[in-house]
Amino acid sequence: MMSFTDSEYWLGRLVFQHGLGVIYLIAFLAAARQFPALIGERGMLPVSRFVRRVSFRSAPSIFQFHFSDRFFTAVAWCGVLLSAAMAVGAPHLVPLWAAMLLWAVLWVLYLSIVNVGQAWYAFGWESLLLEAGFLAIFLGNDRVAPPVLVLWLARWLLFRVEFGAGLIKLRGDACWRDLTCLYYHHETQPMPGPLSWFFHRLPRPLHRVEVAANHFAQLVVPFGLFAPQPVASVAAAFLIVTQLWLVLSGNFAWLNWMTILLAATAIAGSSAAAVLPVPDPPALPAAPPWFAGLIIAFTVAVVFLSYWPARNLISRHQRMNVSFNPLHLVNTYGAFGNIGRTREEVVFEGTDEADITERTRWREYEFKGKPGDPRRLPRQWAPYHLRLDWLMWFAAISPTYARGWLLAFVERLLRNDPATLRLLRRCPFPDSPPRYVRARIYLYRFATRAELRHDRNWWHRTLVGEYLPPMGLGQ
Repeated sequence: MMSFTDSEYWLGRLVFQHGLGVIYLIAFLAAARQFPALIGERGMLPVSRFVRRVSFRSAPSIFQFHFSDRFFTAVAWCGVLLSAAMAVGAPHLVPLWAAMLLWAVLWVLYLSIVNVGQAWYAFGWESLLLEAGFLAIFLGNDRVAPPVLVLWLARWLLFRVEFGAGLIKLRGDACWRDLTCLYYHHETQPMPGPLSWFFHRLPRPLHRVEVAANHFAQLVVPFGLFAPQPVASVAAAFLIVTQLWLVLSGNFAWLNWMTILLAATAIAGSSAAAVLPVPDPPALPAAPPWFAGLIIAFTVAVVFLSYWPARNLISRHQRMNVSFNPLHLVNTYGAFGNIGRTREEVVFEGTDEADITERTRWREYEFKGKPGDPRRLPRQWAPYHLRLDWLMWFAAISPTYARGWLLAFVERLLRNDPATLRLLRRCPFPDSPPRYVRARIYLYRFATRAELRHDRNWWHRTLVGEYLPPMGLGQ
């Protein structure tokens, strides 16, 4: 009969909890640094306007009761400090109930941000962090052996992340079925990284191998997580390797790192000791009755809430990255069901000239992460999340994605709004704001090897047309 706790997984729990603290820290840090321009009192999508039309029941958040930039700043930096404490092991220095309370506070703070973040926080990894963060409340600390039921729930979460992503691909773009999607994906993904050019230039037969390996990792390997050891550990290790491959090839915020941390919880200490110098598991006490009762109640709740994501997995009309409840518990996941064959980028330009003529000199704004200057090699930003840059990728696909905030963004460029300019890499008007701002759409592709050697350009771009006409204040 399976015991309620199992010390075999003490190391996996340790890795998960320390890593989760780091991810929380990065998420709160990004919120603290980016919120004034995005959702602040004078932001593009102000929280104060959002909470007036959305109820607490629909979007539970402490900011439903009070919001100000000062209060949000305090919440975000409290989250940073608490996350740092969790990352260095604070939960193991306090009683079990106190450790649970610390994880719960961290979860409430981040849920409060996500639920008022609107389009800026509409990403699958927000829900993934919240769901995994809620699991952490019930994983215990060094005062108790890891609870087996919660470890199985972590595997169920990891299964949904991987299998959901695999199914959405299989049901989506035909290039996933004919193994050609990676002919395009490294070039057209939302935010390429410094190695994406090199991945894109791999021989096409290797791209087909990549796709086949991805299907194996997402559609076959996840079932191994529920097999006896050491099969489950091998399956988890395989998923970790594939996620590290994704870390190298692009910028996907903390999605890959959260998946790696979840996989770590499925690796038994004895399996890890076969390949790494892992110490023997410490002697940890069994779960006290009150803790066991909470875990059983939590497990029953997850089983109940799993109906909706399980039904979604088997549906022909599968949806990806959907939360079925406002607490973001037991969600459905997935990514890149469709792959773009070409890459379009919105390029913003400004001028300080009073009259616009054919000879007007336009100067280009530079974003931190998204492609702009063809000579600039993409940077590695993940697991940090550049929210404006990501939404600019969607805006290039269709202006509909930017309907709620794009004109507000232009207005802030016209005012040289300091909070907005901090989100950018370079403003061409450091001393006084421009008179007009426009946006144009360009077709980008990675430079060939010959173009890179000759022109020192990582990208080649071609003007497609106008995205936004010249706009000035008062128009």
